[in-house]
Amino acid sequence: MTRTNTAGARLRTAAGGANRWVVLVVLCVSLLLVALDATVLHVAVPSVTEDLRPSSTALLWIVDAYPLVCASLLILFGTLGDRVGRRRVLLLGYALFGTASAVAALATVPEVLIGARALLGVGGAMIMPATLSILRAVFPDRRERATAIGIWTAVAAVGAATGPVLGGFLVENYWWGSVFLINIPLMALILPLGRWLLPESKGNADGPWDVLGALMAAAGVLGAVLGVKRLGAGDPPLAAGTAGPLLVGAALLVLFVRRQKRRAHPLIDMRLFSRAAFTTSVGCIVLGMLALVGLELIAVQYLQLILGLSPLETGLRLLPLTFAAMAAGATGSYTLRRLGPRRMVGWGFVLTAAAVLLLVLMGQHDRPLLLTAGFVLLGFGLQTTLFSAYESMLSEAPAESAGGAAAIGETSYQLGAGMGIALLGSVMNAAYAPGLSGLPGVPEAAAKAAANSLGEAYQVADGLGGPAGRALHQAARHAFVNGLHVTLFVSAGLLLLGALMALRLPRVMECAVDPEPVGAQPVGAGPVGGGESAGRADGAAKVPATREPAETAGSARPRS
Repeated sequence: MTRTNTAGARLRTAAGGANRWVVLVVLCVSLLLVALDATVLHVAVPSVTEDLRPSSTALLWIVDAYPLVCASLLILFGTLGDRVGRRRVLLLGYALFGTASAVAALATVPEVLIGARALLGVGGAMIMPATLSILRAVFPDRRERATAIGIWTAVAAVGAATGPVLGGFLVENYWWGSVFLINIPLMALILPLGRWLLPESKGNADGPWDVLGALMAAAGVLGAVLGVKRLGAGDPPLAAGTAGPLLVGAALLVLFVRRQKRRAHPLIDMRLFSRAAFTTSVGCIVLGMLALVGLELIAVQYLQLILGLSPLETGLRLLPLTFAAMAAGATGSYTLRRLGPRRMVGWGFVLTAAAVLLLVLMGQHDRPLLLTAGFVLLGFGLQTTLFSAYESMLSEAPAESAGGAAAIGETSYQLGAGMGIALLGSVMNAAYAPGLSGLPGVPEAAAKAAANSLGEAYQVADGLGGPAGRALHQAARHAFVNGLHVTLFVSAGLLLLGALMALRLPRVMECAVDPEPVGAQPVGAGPVGGGESAGRADGAAKVPATREPAETAGSARPRS
């Protein structure tokens, strides 16, 4: 064996030694790219519209193709990685992501850009669950895994928040295709690094892979997410384009669950959902993302349309939220050991609700200190909740089902984001529109058009001019702020509901050490033997977080 191959083999023994932290760096870089791509295009939409001249429908698909395809394929590729190898799926995702980025950057017609965005979604669906399932495999000790997941979630928050700022800089100084070109050199670097450094890991490969079940799950999630997105765009709930995808998606998902329960070798072991900690963690992820994405969307409109900030200034105003999320991720492992999952998730929701109620003090004038304090509390509280929920969900799943568990977590993340836009957007519209009726001198048709959005209200007011235009402009601002306050109260209520849901989580963080991690010795050769984990479904020994695993591997499971 050559020196290079020997070094690569040593680095791939990631279950022991410091090299697993090198693996974490590679996984975080790939996650950062995927998180960036989810939001970086938003500020480039005007430039894309001017250059490619897409129709309104085509423009909608340019924006939505990536999240729709990515969300629908997470379960398919997450479970496929469990069967054929997570590293293999991840490397293929890297290659596809880089290729699709090049096609998107050089697109000259809307159809090519839509196709490239869909391919980016396929690549993202291959990358996201694989990163989390490989992380689960290379960090068998729960305390170290908690630290790794804290870093992982912080990187995801940084990517999502940095996307609009980076996109604004690139579009301002280059052209819209540059938001995709930045992926290519990074993927060209990370593909050989991943092939060299990342360990291969698989789950239980007994029985054939359920191709039909995977396609049913993909189609079901696609229908559900598409229907939720149409609701968020303001389409009537009973319209064929909204109700149709929702009903078909729900029916396919029900059939998928029934099929998995009947199969001897299912894609996803539905018994996971009988574990209170797993089901509660998934629900907390949905609620957390529902609040975060819905509030971010409304906050961006407030900063730009009420306070008059530019897109770049808006991104900078939201940076305190990102920095607070990074701090919560960095300290999450220590906090989880001290508080335990139940109190960490519950108090995270309470802190976020307090931040939301503080932001109710926002009005029509800029209050930078209030906004900064609110965003810091919001970012720290939500990241605390999401970190602990992800960690509890992943630790509750057996190591051989890590890909499927990661896919469930990522799918709930996407569904929560879509539901947040739909639900909080609907609340906002319901509270905003009545404030524009019956204005003196404003025609009914103009008031109806202005009720669609604050941006459209400004355009209608400018067209009217005179006292009527000024009255409509001022009424629209007042109605938007009033709608914002109502939405914040509703969001706070949902967050407090999440705090109550967290009472079903374990009180104590129980440290599980997988008996046969990737690259380690067989069970019985290390500090944790097969007899020590008897009776545990995933073959892991559980110990309290406050004691050393070697001293308490045979101790009884703490009561939750």
